[in-house]
Amino acid sequence: MTTGKINVSVENIFPLIKKFLYSDHEIFLRELVSNATDATLKLKHLTSIGEAKVEYGNPKIEVKIDKENKKLHIIDQGLGMTAEEVEKYINQVAFSGAEEFLEKYKDSAKDSGIIGHFGLGFYSAFMVASKVEIITKSFKDEPAAHWTCDGSPEFTLVPSDKTERGTEIILHIAEDSLEFLEEFKIRELLKKYNKFMPVSIKFGTKKETLPKPEDAPEDYKAEEIEVDNIINNPTPAWTKAPTELKDEDYKEFYRELYPMQFEDPLFSIHLNVDYPFNLTGILYFPKMSADLQIQKDKIQLYQNQVYVTDNVEGIVPEFLVMLRGVIDSPDIPLNVSRSYLQSDGNVKKISNYITRKVADKLKSLFNENREDFEQKWNDIKIVLEYGMLSEDKFYEKAGDFVLYPTVDDKFFTLAELKEKLATNQTDKNGKLVVLYASNKEAQHGYIDIAREKGYEVLLLDSPIVSHLIQKLEADNENLTFVRVDSDHIDKLIQKDETQISKLSEEESTKLKTVLEELVPKATYTVQLEAMDSNAAPFMITQPEFMRRMKEMSQSGGGGMFGMGNFPEMYNLVVNTNSNLATTILSTEDKSAQEHLVKQAMDLAKISQGLLKGEELTAFVKRSFEMIK
Repeated sequence: MTTGKINVSVENIFPLIKKFLYSDHEIFLRELVSNATDATLKLKHLTSIGEAKVEYGNPKIEVKIDKENKKLHIIDQGLGMTAEEVEKYINQVAFSGAEEFLEKYKDSAKDSGIIGHFGLGFYSAFMVASKVEIITKSFKDEPAAHWTCDGSPEFTLVPSDKTERGTEIILHIAEDSLEFLEEFKIRELLKKYNKFMPVSIKFGTKKETLPKPEDAPEDYKAEEIEVDNIINNPTPAWTKAPTELKDEDYKEFYRELYPMQFEDPLFSIHLNVDYPFNLTGILYFPKMSADLQIQKDKIQLYQNQVYVTDNVEGIVPEFLVMLRGVIDSPDIPLNVSRSYLQSDGNVKKISNYITRKVADKLKSLFNENREDFEQKWNDIKIVLEYGMLSEDKFYEKAGDFVLYPTVDDKFFTLAELKEKLATNQTDKNGKLVVLYASNKEAQHGYIDIAREKGYEVLLLDSPIVSHLIQKLEADNENLTFVRVDSDHIDKLIQKDETQISKLSEEESTKLKTVLEELVPKATYTVQLEAMDSNAAPFMITQPEFMRRMKEMSQSGGGGMFGMGNFPEMYNLVVNTNSNLATTILSTEDKSAQEHLVKQAMDLAKISQGLLKGEELTAFVKRSFEMIK
């Protein structure tokens, strides 16, 4: 028997480990199961190259609760250790590492939470245990060893009678951590951290019904047998080659990741790269709503099939954090701080690779089945539009697959749109004018007028569209986007032909004076226009620039300071060639004149959805009076 004192200058390192090293006590199980997995996979490697002259077999890891004795066992059938190796790896390497770590990081360790660094994973056991035992038998032909430590620098190391290869770690659970003796708690942690570990993990047993024999009599009673309850899936979809998987396999794995999600994903992207870094994974596009209130933290990050976190900001480009799925990379350190990740060169390369891979996949989906891609467009557009605004590399590729739908459900790429609209929607200054609506119902009247002219109107209704069209205009010379209700149609796309006004200059001035006396100046600017006599006599428009700046300010970024709180400003466009304009002008009775303007104004407001509350009630009452 060997007893000894671990050679450390910090007299009692365990309280320090407990206090500084780990902010989250539950990760002890992840660390110990990860160590057991490593020991098993290392043995697999050594047997495959002929260095370990033993049968690898079909090893598993077992997690066992002994509630009565307040013990938790983690048992593997891996490499095992000799007494000499226990002395070296447990007493010397890890402890000196722990001490060095504490000296260096004790002020910031709680924030950085670096685990696995300096081989410290094993010591996370002391966060929940008052005493830890290791019983281990090496694959080498040497006696087994039994190490015990009660959380002080004292330890004992004695021979053991263990005959099977591998390591058993026994945690004597401390009084403040008894929750870790509850079956549901351990199951929850194994599911969270070890669900996809590459070695089978047994946690208890379960009953399985044997299949009914073909010649079974009618009163045959199905037989049940007790089998190991394997809690993990050692070969998840992302560890397989894309050629091995069908569409249904990807959907099945999605359901495994998100059991509470009832809708299938729209499509998946399989990531697989081994140079200049290692990364595998599967990303899924779920259906997206257009309100930007999207749940983040749905992508899970793994390191060699060990769960790390679902906060992947900094690793996955920002616009893709709305997706779902798994990323696994041994090149991403476990549980390091966000600032470390953001400054890490490897992580930046990973982010760029994911951006490129997603763009390439979207392009191939678009090329392979454009019709299907168009049908899915409204469910994915918010992510892609955000990507165009936030990632230059994505923006460069987006022209190949980003779509611009019309109010008639036709879809164009930007290049197709330019070609389609060039003849009809280029104004007299050579500018291509793209008309768009943000709400098909609310802007129906304006869309109708544009259609009568043979113009295409896009339907751009996402909350960030103002930012997007601003960027597109900056990058495409002689291209401008205007919302279909921002002016009357002849002003939106100005051609050479000009309408002649029926009113003289003097009559126009008189009409404008009458209107300005009756129309609220704070909200409306009166604008007289000579239009087709069949066009609406009164029309309310909202100038593109003002509205766009206000929208950009409200959705974050862009726009002028304080624009989000700026009052709504509109133009009242009055058609001087309409019969109504002539009637208002020729009506001598001031009260009748006011009544006409008020009624026309309210009708124009209704077409923009601006007539509400008291004003709407008064309008309805007035209208009924007229038809009595």
